[in-house]
Amino acid sequence: MEDNNINTGSKFKRVCVFCGSNPGYRQVFSDGAIDLGNELVKRKMDLVYGGGSVGLMGLISRRVFSGGCHVLGVIPHALMPIEISGESVGEVRIVADMHERKAEMAREAEAFIALPGGYGTMEEMLEMITWAQLGIHKKPVGLLNVDGYYDCLLQLFDNGVKEGFIKQDARDIVVSAPNAEELLTKMEQFSPSHQHIAPHESWQMQQLGEYPSQQNVQ
Repeated sequence: MEDNNINTGSKFKRVCVFCGSNPGYRQVFSDGAIDLGNELVKRKMDLVYGGGSVGLMGLISRRVFSGGCHVLGVIPHALMPIEISGESVGEVRIVADMHERKAEMAREAEAFIALPGGYGTMEEMLEMITWAQLGIHKKPVGLLNVDGYYDCLLQLFDNGVKEGFIKQDARDIVVSAPNAEELLTKMEQFSPSHQHIAPHESWQMQQLGEYPSQQNVQ
């Protein structure tokens, strides 16, 4: 039996996972969410997510919580009847709207990962990519590309480079991998190389922070 108390010295202590309230049609997506939850537990990483108890949100939150790590769910009041079915796990923080939800999750996390999902998942992930490009934060953004789900999106990013809408160094903001272990390893090794559109110090969002300092790695 795996010992979840082994400290692997991970760079990040709290990861935000964007995912949906639907599980998708194929088991591979649920398996991907559980795989990511297992990997967070193994690396002793806490979870920040959208606060729902159904779909992929419910799967990963229950797995991380049952593995002994802290779970913070951030959910707008209007979505509680839709995305929460039964009892939630961990800490639930109720906010006023979607803007506050995203800002709160961004403040609380040291890295961002998107599981397969719909418009909401992709919108949240794209905003974090944009904020990195702008210089608002310097936290890594990863796509868990389960069974090639995000292949078309990654190809769109590559086409944006080809057509002159995305700079190559900004394209490199996005880290992707087909499984959780590879993705988290890549994200821990990530170092931004792109030119920020505006200096980080000039943004009025300093609470979003930098990389976790090495003194926090145990």
